[in-house]
Amino acid sequence: MWRTLLAEGMYPYHVQRVQHLRPGDFAQRLEFCKWLNGSCQLHCYILFNDEAQFNGDGVNNTHNSHVWTDEGPHAIVESNFQLRFSVNVWFAVLDDQVIGPFIFEGRLTGEAFIRFLQEELPQLLEDVPLNKQGHMYFQHDGAPPHFSREVRNFLNCHFPGQWIGCGSPHNWPAGSPDLSPLDYCVWGWMKELVYSVKMGT
Repeated sequence: MWRTLLAEGMYPYHVQRVQHLRPGDFAQRLEFCKWLNGSCQLHCYILFNDEAQFNGDGVNNTHNSHVWTDEGPHAIVESNFQLRFSVNVWFAVLDDQVIGPFIFEGRLTGEAFIRFLQEELPQLLEDVPLNKQGHMYFQHDGAPPHFSREVRNFLNCHFPGQWIGCGSPHNWPAGSPDLSPLDYCVWGWMKELVYSVKMGT
């Protein structure tokens, strides 16, 4: 069967997972892009920030791992399930500046995030020029810890009319990782560095 498929010019392809978009999501994405493109300098004042989880197992996607040999290699990938750990890391990009990282202790909850905004974020922004801070937009996605009432009240008070997210003056469209530089390249680059040496080896 394999030879027949190849002879017919067919090749195996892996199915790619993509974000499900609902009928109304396209209009929101288009509206956000029009607002963002309304000023050629607006993107320079957006503090794109996000969290990612790093764990002891690393990235073991064996679906894309192949060993080519003339005999069965019995290749294995070790997992340290007994030594499992995970941390949430916050990171931000503002124009040409990288800010962070900051490591959250324990699970990322609404309480932990509001404490971070109140106590840690001001220190992390100390190297940002004051004139840029005054025009800065705070962006985050629709993760549940970002959507608590306390978080929204804090952002409305400290970034009035200038924050982007769920329930904000500028709604962050659903399923839009392609709009954030963190999801687009930073997390992949950081995880490649962190997991270049396998944990426990």
